Amino acid sequence: MLTREAPVFIDGPCGQLQALSLDVAEARGVALICHPNPAQGGTMLNKVVSTLQRTARDAGLATLRFNYRGVGSSAGSHDLASGEVDDAEAVARWLREKYPQLPLTLLGFSFGGFVAASLAGRLEQQGMQPAHLFMLAPAVQRLNAENPPARHCPLTLIQPEADEVIEPQTVYAWSAGLGRAHELLKVAECGHFFHGKLTDLKDLLLPRL
Repeated sequence: MLTREAPVFIDGPCGQLQALSLDVAEARGVALICHPNPAQGGTMLNKVVSTLQRTARDAGLATLRFNYRGVGSSAGSHDLASGEVDDAEAVARWLREKYPQLPLTLLGFSFGGFVAASLAGRLEQQGMQPAHLFMLAPAVQRLNAENPPARHCPLTLIQPEADEVIEPQTVYAWSAGLGRAHELLKVAECGHFFHGKLTDLKDLLLPRL
Protein backbone atom coordinates (compact mmCIF):
# COMPACT_ATOMS: atom_id res chain seq x y z
CA MET A 1 0.00 0.00 0.00
CA LEU A 2 1.29 3.45 -0.86
CA THR A 3 1.98 5.49 2.25
CA ARG A 4 3.70 8.57 0.84
CA GLU A 5 1.50 11.59 0.31
CA ALA A 6 1.83 13.54 -2.93
CA PRO A 7 2.09 17.35 -2.90
CA VAL A 8 -0.72 19.06 -4.81
CA PHE A 9 -2.01 22.59 -5.26
CA ILE A 10 -5.75 23.26 -5.31
CA ASP A 11 -7.45 26.39 -6.60
CA GLY A 12 -8.88 28.31 -3.65
CA PRO A 13 -10.73 31.61 -3.20
CA CYS A 14 -7.46 33.53 -2.68
CA GLY A 15 -5.25 31.51 -5.02
CA GLN A 16 -3.63 28.12 -4.77
CA LEU A 17 -3.82 26.07 -1.59
CA GLN A 18 -0.92 23.80 -0.68
CA ALA A 19 -2.00 20.23 0.13
CA LEU A 20 -0.84 16.66 0.61
CA SER A 21 -2.94 13.94 -1.01
CA LEU A 22 -2.81 10.18 -0.57
CA ASP A 23 -4.61 7.72 -2.84
CA VAL A 24 -5.47 4.37 -1.31
CA ALA A 25 -6.17 1.27 -3.39
CA GLU A 26 -9.86 0.35 -3.20
CA ALA A 27 -10.51 3.22 -0.80
CA ARG A 28 -13.72 3.01 1.24
CA GLY A 29 -13.96 6.78 1.49
CA VAL A 30 -11.93 9.96 1.65
CA ALA A 31 -10.85 11.99 4.68
CA LEU A 32 -10.38 15.77 4.65
CA ILE A 33 -8.34 17.01 7.62
CA CYS A 34 -8.34 20.62 8.90
CA HIS A 35 -5.42 21.98 10.91
CA PRO A 36 -5.19 24.25 14.01
CA ASN A 37 -5.08 28.04 14.26
CA PRO A 38 -2.61 29.45 11.70
CA ALA A 39 -2.05 32.58 13.80
CA GLN A 40 -0.62 30.33 16.50
CA GLY A 41 1.61 28.31 14.18
CA GLY A 42 -0.90 25.69 13.10
CA THR A 43 -0.18 23.94 9.78
CA MET A 44 -1.09 20.74 7.99
CA LEU A 45 2.13 19.22 9.40
CA ASN A 46 0.92 19.51 13.01
CA LYS A 47 1.52 16.21 14.83
CA VAL A 48 -2.16 15.70 15.67
CA VAL A 49 -3.11 16.33 12.04
CA SER A 50 -0.41 13.85 10.98
CA THR A 51 -1.87 11.28 13.38
CA LEU A 52 -5.35 11.84 11.92
CA GLN A 53 -3.98 11.37 8.40
CA ARG A 54 -2.17 8.13 9.21
CA THR A 55 -5.17 6.75 11.11
CA ALA A 56 -7.54 7.52 8.23
CA ARG A 57 -5.09 5.89 5.84
CA ASP A 58 -4.91 2.78 8.02
CA ALA A 59 -8.73 2.68 8.02
CA GLY A 60 -8.70 2.42 4.23
CA LEU A 61 -9.53 6.04 3.40
CA ALA A 62 -7.85 8.23 0.84
CA THR A 63 -6.66 11.37 2.63
CA LEU A 64 -6.08 15.05 2.03
CA ARG A 65 -4.70 17.69 4.39
CA PHE A 66 -4.05 21.26 3.35
CA ASN A 67 -2.75 24.63 4.47
CA TYR A 68 -5.25 27.46 4.83
CA ARG A 69 -4.68 30.76 3.07
CA GLY A 70 -1.45 32.42 4.15
CA VAL A 71 0.05 29.22 5.59
CA GLY A 72 3.11 27.57 4.05
CA SER A 73 2.87 27.93 0.28
CA SER A 74 -0.85 28.70 0.24
CA ALA A 75 -1.73 32.08 -1.25
CA GLY A 76 -3.51 34.86 0.62
CA SER A 77 -3.52 35.93 4.27
CA HIS A 78 -5.23 34.71 7.43
CA ASP A 79 -8.91 35.46 7.94
CA LEU A 80 -9.49 33.31 11.06
CA ALA A 81 -13.18 33.11 10.26
CA SER A 82 -15.22 32.33 7.15
CA GLY A 83 -12.17 32.57 4.88
CA GLU A 84 -10.67 29.32 6.12
CA VAL A 85 -14.06 27.64 5.75
CA ASP A 86 -14.15 28.93 2.16
CA ASP A 87 -10.74 27.32 1.65
CA ALA A 88 -11.98 24.01 3.05
CA GLU A 89 -15.05 24.17 0.82
CA ALA A 90 -12.81 24.60 -2.24
CA VAL A 91 -10.79 21.57 -1.17
CA ALA A 92 -13.96 19.52 -0.60
CA ARG A 93 -15.11 20.46 -4.11
CA TRP A 94 -11.79 19.23 -5.50
CA LEU A 95 -12.18 15.96 -3.61
CA ARG A 96 -15.73 15.45 -4.88
CA GLU A 97 -14.46 15.84 -8.43
CA LYS A 98 -11.61 13.39 -7.84
CA TYR A 99 -13.61 10.85 -5.82
CA PRO A 100 -17.23 11.35 -6.93
CA GLN A 101 -18.45 8.02 -5.56
CA LEU A 102 -16.68 8.02 -2.19
CA PRO A 103 -18.22 9.24 1.08
CA LEU A 104 -16.42 12.20 2.65
CA THR A 105 -15.29 12.17 6.29
CA LEU A 106 -14.25 15.47 7.90
CA LEU A 107 -11.75 15.74 10.73
CA GLY A 108 -10.65 18.94 12.44
CA PHE A 109 -8.35 19.71 15.35
CA SER A 110 -8.72 22.84 17.52
CA PHE A 111 -9.45 25.78 15.14
CA GLY A 112 -9.74 23.06 12.50
CA GLY A 113 -12.69 21.64 14.44
CA PHE A 114 -14.51 24.90 13.82
CA VAL A 115 -13.54 24.79 10.14
CA ALA A 116 -14.61 21.15 9.68
CA ALA A 117 -17.92 21.68 11.51
CA SER A 118 -18.70 24.80 9.48
CA LEU A 119 -17.82 23.01 6.25
CA ALA A 120 -20.08 20.10 7.23
CA GLY A 121 -22.91 22.60 7.79
CA ARG A 122 -22.38 24.11 4.35
CA LEU A 123 -22.27 20.72 2.66
CA GLU A 124 -25.51 19.69 4.36
CA GLN A 125 -27.17 22.87 3.11
CA GLN A 126 -26.02 21.89 -0.38
CA GLY A 127 -27.54 18.42 -0.01
CA MET A 128 -24.18 16.66 0.44
CA GLN A 129 -24.11 15.19 3.93
CA PRO A 130 -20.65 14.09 5.12
CA ALA A 131 -20.25 10.49 6.21
CA HIS A 132 -18.88 11.54 9.62
CA LEU A 133 -17.56 14.65 11.37
CA PHE A 134 -14.79 14.35 13.96
CA MET A 135 -13.99 17.40 16.11
CA LEU A 136 -10.94 17.18 18.37
CA ALA A 137 -10.41 19.77 21.13
CA PRO A 138 -12.60 21.99 18.94
CA ALA A 139 -12.85 25.76 19.04
CA VAL A 140 -16.65 25.56 19.39
CA GLN A 141 -16.87 29.18 20.54
CA ARG A 142 -16.17 30.27 16.95
CA LEU A 143 -19.31 28.60 15.59
CA ASN A 144 -22.06 31.16 14.97
CA ALA A 145 -25.00 32.00 12.71
CA GLU A 146 -22.64 32.84 9.86
CA ASN A 147 -20.81 29.53 10.22
CA PRO A 148 -23.30 27.07 11.74
CA PRO A 149 -22.30 23.45 12.40
CA ALA A 150 -23.80 20.44 10.70
CA ARG A 151 -27.11 19.29 12.16
CA HIS A 152 -27.50 15.77 10.81
CA CYS A 153 -24.27 13.98 9.92
CA PRO A 154 -22.78 11.56 12.47
CA LEU A 155 -20.65 13.52 14.95
CA THR A 156 -17.87 12.50 17.32
CA LEU A 157 -16.32 14.98 19.76
CA ILE A 158 -12.96 14.11 21.33
CA GLN A 159 -11.99 16.42 24.18
CA PRO A 160 -8.87 16.27 26.36
CA GLU A 161 -9.84 16.66 30.02
CA ALA A 162 -6.71 18.71 30.84
CA ASP A 163 -6.91 20.96 27.77
CA GLU A 164 -4.97 24.17 28.44
CA VAL A 165 -6.06 25.92 25.21
CA ILE A 166 -9.74 25.09 24.79
CA GLU A 167 -11.66 25.12 28.08
CA PRO A 168 -13.11 21.60 28.38
CA GLN A 169 -16.29 22.86 30.08
CA THR A 170 -16.98 25.05 27.05
CA VAL A 171 -16.95 21.97 24.83
CA TYR A 172 -19.00 19.94 27.30
CA ALA A 173 -21.63 22.69 27.52
CA TRP A 174 -21.74 23.01 23.74
CA SER A 175 -22.17 19.24 23.47
CA ALA A 176 -24.97 19.24 26.05
CA GLY A 177 -26.83 21.95 24.15
CA LEU A 178 -26.65 20.35 20.71
CA GLY A 179 -30.00 18.66 20.96
CA ARG A 180 -28.98 15.89 18.56
CA ALA A 181 -27.44 12.46 18.82
CA HIS A 182 -23.64 12.47 18.92
CA GLU A 183 -20.70 10.95 20.74
CA LEU A 184 -18.54 12.78 23.28
CA LEU A 185 -15.27 11.10 24.22
CA LYS A 186 -13.22 12.55 27.11
CA VAL A 187 -9.49 11.79 27.21
CA ALA A 188 -8.20 11.70 30.79
CA GLU A 189 -4.87 13.24 31.79
CA CYS A 190 -4.49 14.74 28.33
CA GLY A 191 -3.58 18.26 27.22
CA HIS A 192 -4.62 20.11 24.10
CA PHE A 193 -1.91 18.71 21.84
CA PHE A 194 -2.35 15.09 22.96
CA HIS A 195 1.25 14.86 24.22
CA GLY A 196 1.89 11.21 25.05
CA LYS A 197 -1.66 10.35 24.01
CA LEU A 198 -1.42 10.11 20.22
CA THR A 199 -1.59 6.30 20.34
CA ASP A 200 -4.71 6.55 22.52
CA LEU A 201 -6.15 9.01 20.02
CA LYS A 202 -5.54 6.58 17.16
CA ASP A 203 -7.17 3.78 19.15
CA LEU A 204 -10.28 5.95 19.63
CA LEU A 205 -10.47 6.97 15.99
CA LEU A 206 -9.64 3.80 14.09
CA PRO A 207 -12.78 1.76 14.89
CA ARG A 208 -14.98 4.82 14.19
CA LEU A 209 -13.58 5.61 10.74
